[in-house]
Amino acid sequence: MQGSSQGDFSLPGPNMHSSTSAQRKPSGPSQRRSSVRLPRPDRSGHDTARQFDHYTGQQNGAQENSQHHAATTAPVHLAQEKWWHVHFFRGMINDVKRRAPYYWSDWTDAWDYRVVPATVYMYFANILPALAFSLDMFEKTSQSYGVNEVLLASVLGAIVFSLFAAQPLVIVGVTGPITVFNYTVYDIMAPRGTPYLAFMCWIGIWSLIMHWILAITNSCNALTYVTRFSCDIFGFYVACVYIQKGIQVLTRQWGSVGETSAYLSIMVALLVLMCAWICGELGNSNLFKRPIRKFLEDYGTPLTIIFFTGFVYIGQMKDVDVATLPTSKAFFPTTDRSWLVHFWDISVGDIFLAIPFALLLTILFYFDHNVSSLIAQGTEFPLRKPAGFHWDIWLLGLTTFVAGILGIPFPNGLIPQAPFHTAALCVTRQVADEDDTNKGKAIRVTDHVVEQRASNFAQGLLTLGTMTGPLLIVLHLIPQGVMAGLFFVMGVQALQGNGITQKLIFLAEDKKFTSASNPLKRIERRAAVWAFVALELFGFGATFAITQTIAAIGFPVIIILLIPVRSFLLPKWFTREELAALDGPTASPFTMESVSGARGLENYDEALASGAREEYSNGGEGVLRSRNSASPESAVEDNDLERGELYELASRVSRRRSTASRAD
Repeated sequence: MQGSSQGDFSLPGPNMHSSTSAQRKPSGPSQRRSSVRLPRPDRSGHDTARQFDHYTGQQNGAQENSQHHAATTAPVHLAQEKWWHVHFFRGMINDVKRRAPYYWSDWTDAWDYRVVPATVYMYFANILPALAFSLDMFEKTSQSYGVNEVLLASVLGAIVFSLFAAQPLVIVGVTGPITVFNYTVYDIMAPRGTPYLAFMCWIGIWSLIMHWILAITNSCNALTYVTRFSCDIFGFYVACVYIQKGIQVLTRQWGSVGETSAYLSIMVALLVLMCAWICGELGNSNLFKRPIRKFLEDYGTPLTIIFFTGFVYIGQMKDVDVATLPTSKAFFPTTDRSWLVHFWDISVGDIFLAIPFALLLTILFYFDHNVSSLIAQGTEFPLRKPAGFHWDIWLLGLTTFVAGILGIPFPNGLIPQAPFHTAALCVTRQVADEDDTNKGKAIRVTDHVVEQRASNFAQGLLTLGTMTGPLLIVLHLIPQGVMAGLFFVMGVQALQGNGITQKLIFLAEDKKFTSASNPLKRIERRAAVWAFVALELFGFGATFAITQTIAAIGFPVIIILLIPVRSFLLPKWFTREELAALDGPTASPFTMESVSGARGLENYDEALASGAREEYSNGGEGVLRSRNSASPESAVEDNDLERGELYELASRVSRRRSTASRAD
């Protein structure tokens, strides 16, 4: 079995850089197998490619030595460990061992300005879509889930994962897919007379067992097969679900409050979209001074929501009966019940009937939560602290069980909130653009991410405070049109950064103005790009279509099938060079150490040969980036308003320059 950075896992992903002879080398109980750790990238991520060359050189040397040893030494017949041998708990233990030394720094590193805008933004970006989802569940589950249930589910996910998770940057709450799952289960079980919340509780209990089996048996090692192909399709689906939910919120206005209110809600939703989008674009532009641009980028969306909440009560609009968010009594369930679900008041047959539903929920959470974690720790984010997928899936099973007992929606990793959270914590710097088509211009690149637990914990406490009486009154004033606008904002922003959208833009661009550093431009067969995008859109269409039917309960199966399609079918239809440009690992090798490496690195050599080294570096912007990151020495301006470690970076750059001058 192949070595990995984590050790000898029972379900290892393919390590494409291990030598063939090393794979054949037998190992016995008394002989510890060696493993080569992928180099940990530095903060800026610019040494990753050089370290990787050194790493592959070591591997090639190891291969030659192993072949020489095999030729001069008599074979020793030792039993080689089979792939189905499971080392129980090993993944969880290694995750805790890797992450535990950083726990104290996860709190001390929070003394950084970036934590403030990240907390404020995630509070609004998490709570308002969740409340809008509560409208769906409120109407389609006979008021079984309301505002307080959704708020408590968000609090549960935020507090537990900020305190105990190995990946505290991942935002956990109520998602669109779980909303579809909840009301689809209701549509199936309600006609049978089955108590809905008791049945959902048993789904949570069975799902707890399944999650823990996955964690104990190191099943997250299968994430080594997950590349941007699967993540982009799922991210595209979630973004479209957000836009769809925004439209549904607006169309309901005609039946609830009348035509005048409906048109006012549409106007408000579009204004929210326009203002929030403009604020984001100004933050990335060259207009105004940098402090003004950064303020608009950090606080533009929250201020837009606050402004348009009061906007509908100004002038003649105050006479219009605008639909707002329905709320209930503080800290009490929506219906007249206790927080403890009577899960024992259900037939034995229904208890076992919950097993297939729990299996579908586990499949959904396994993919959804892990993909959220991968995207939140993507290659575009130069992270320095290790990940821990096995431990977090165990923790997710626990929160699923608690949510079922309390009668609240099951929380899990949020897309697109999770990557938005990491992006809000990025510290950037301005450098000279090295692209031939943009010589002399300045661009901003990510220097490092403020990795800590405080922002996730703080937004959870803010959500808990929202369940108090005074803030519930404030929530009741928020027009549904504003929530629809926020759905549009998050959906559009997620689509803008999605790989499918970027490929479509590449295909629509004039070839003369396409950046020479774009990896897609190195593909000789343009039809290969069209075919790859068509397959991604087909996967999205199949997932989206099934969620519009009564068979929506089975959409997790469609999602999970994307992984073997990418791993086993696409290599037969595309060359390795084409896949190197079209696809790649979602997270860096450093992040993927928790699951024995990333399969996307199988194309690293081809990417290097074609000049795509930076696309695989930890400090890059993924396989579709259009500009190469410059080195710290080429920085033309450093912005200390958003830097948490300006002095440390300056010292490091000075040391590099002095070392280089001595070498010369």
